[in-house]
Amino acid sequence: MDAGKRNARSLLSSLIVQLSDQSNDLFDVPLRLYSSHGNNSQPPSIDVLTQCLEDMLRVAHKVPIYLIIDALDECPFTNGQSSSRRQVLTLVEKFVKLNLPNLRICVTSRLEADIQATLGPLTSTSNIISLHDESGQKNDIVNFVRSEVLFDPNMQRWREEDRQFAIKTLLEKAGGT
Repeated sequence: MDAGKRNARSLLSSLIVQLSDQSNDLFDVPLRLYSSHGNNSQPPSIDVLTQCLEDMLRVAHKVPIYLIIDALDECPFTNGQSSSRRQVLTLVEKFVKLNLPNLRICVTSRLEADIQATLGPLTSTSNIISLHDESGQKNDIVNFVRSEVLFDPNMQRWREEDRQFAIKTLLEKAGGT
């Protein structure tokens, strides 16, 4: 996830801007929001931004909308309801539960417990794709680790058996073997 979009406010703002660029009808929704909030003299709350995006999704009821949230696990996480990740998860959950026929949501993430607990009940197992167990993913991990260890100038000074041990250990920990 883009470092500037690792919280609910930034994510919502980004999605609203991207969607508003797609048609005049969609552009009118945030324009009304902007006007009602003193032409940006008072920033809208997350709830207001959420409602704006929801209104935009409803305006576009006949047009397929794809929301792609990449690297959700990179949102800062702290225990409690106010963490950035918790807020983004709440947004995703809300938009899934709208059950809009034109809305498709794709979320990429590592398998973190809080993410699984929230998103798991929202989808069927046939809609979940795990790349962790794919052979291409494992080959990429193997190739990356070997390349880094074998060609890093600092590691080239290591004894060969130490480099091989580092490769073996890293691959075991990364699930690459």
